[in-house]
Amino acid sequence: MDQFRKSWQNYFKSRIKYFTRQLFKIFKNIAYATNNPYGIEDFYTDSSRVHIFETIKLNKKQQITVEATTINHEPTLDFYSEDGKLAVITDENVIEFQKIYKNNELLLTETDTSTYKVVLLLEDGFWRIRHQVKIANNKIQDSIIKKPFSEIKNNKILVNGKPFITKGINYYPQETPWDMFGKQFDITVIKKDFKLIKKANLNSIRIFIQYEDFGKEQVLPEKLQKLKLVLDAAEKENLKVVVTLFDFYGDYNVLNWTLTHRHAEQIVSTFKYHNAILAWDIKNEPDLDFDSRHKETVIAWLNQMIQEIKKFDPNHFVTIGWSSPEAALNLVNEVDFVSYHYYKNIDNFDNDFQMLKQNSANKPLVLQEFGITSYSGFWNLFRGGETKQAGYHKKMQAIFKKDSLAFLSWGLYDFKSIPTSVVGRLPWRKSQQQFYGFINQEGNKKPSFLYISN
Repeated sequence: MDQFRKSWQNYFKSRIKYFTRQLFKIFKNIAYATNNPYGIEDFYTDSSRVHIFETIKLNKKQQITVEATTINHEPTLDFYSEDGKLAVITDENVIEFQKIYKNNELLLTETDTSTYKVVLLLEDGFWRIRHQVKIANNKIQDSIIKKPFSEIKNNKILVNGKPFITKGINYYPQETPWDMFGKQFDITVIKKDFKLIKKANLNSIRIFIQYEDFGKEQVLPEKLQKLKLVLDAAEKENLKVVVTLFDFYGDYNVLNWTLTHRHAEQIVSTFKYHNAILAWDIKNEPDLDFDSRHKETVIAWLNQMIQEIKKFDPNHFVTIGWSSPEAALNLVNEVDFVSYHYYKNIDNFDNDFQMLKQNSANKPLVLQEFGITSYSGFWNLFRGGETKQAGYHKKMQAIFKKDSLAFLSWGLYDFKSIPTSVVGRLPWRKSQQQFYGFINQEGNKKPSFLYISN
């Protein structure tokens, strides 16, 4: 009998975390988001579900909806009855984020950390909540003391104790732009490119992880293996890597937050000790989603994702690839260094840079994308050309060298084709995007290659 009881106790313990996640994420949160009690009876006893039904009824009457998710659970089993029908658990440090709407207009957002005491009953073969008490808890998750491969001191990035100024490039293999980890993945090609990048006096690359391509919340092992090969190849050439996560992701719905957290957890935890990584870049140009997905929602998702990634990996920096210096003013206190892109007139660069520097909380600044196309055809009004592109990079490199500025240019290669998902179907956008590289479609270095670094 003791052996039987112990087996059930061990099984129950193994299911606690799963159960608590289902309790908060799937059923209760969906019920409050839709004002529909469907599924609640499967997880709550008759008496305990009364309060939920009353809340749903009242919210529906007042046209209030609540979008919510829980980020963290630390459940422990406090009591398990001899007959196997009663259990008590304590779920500590439950981080809850919620957005409250009235008549489809956002009223407020809030985040708090609480502890729950939960009494469970076994009824008809199902565990259901009999009683649940929320205990206010001002305890924030313990801060992780970093002992990183890299650190920041006096507004400077240090790698292995030495100052490190990023001099790099955004990278895709020439034959597989925006599909680096797809079916045509070829580590031999990538290794050859990394040797070329290192020989060009660069020390960094930036690569991209697509959310769906890597398996969403269930990251595919074969994708992780390909990423490992890339990081190993970079380390061999002494190249640091900025890994941009969530490429082509655009759904910031609160109910899906835990899915994106599981995605990040699997990738970041796998490589938290990899020496090639300089930083995790949460998202490429998320400010472009402000209008369609609401700025408050995007910012909240980014903020929470920063905390999640730092929890899983205390060794590497975290940044965000904003589309402009103005956008990079968001979340400056949360990132380790501030990343911004610049595709405006080069004559305005100094003023824009000084504005960002004065408002970036004394964080290091990294120009994460910049460049111009060499396309000079009909769709660019014959204004481009390789000579003009070379002049642009010569001038930019002079600025970088004079002020010791960090940079990653866009990008190594011209491409023969651009996926529609990147810039749409408009021919003038596709044509220009194809010719940003320092190496042309035939594999020859363009005049701008002389100024790929300083």
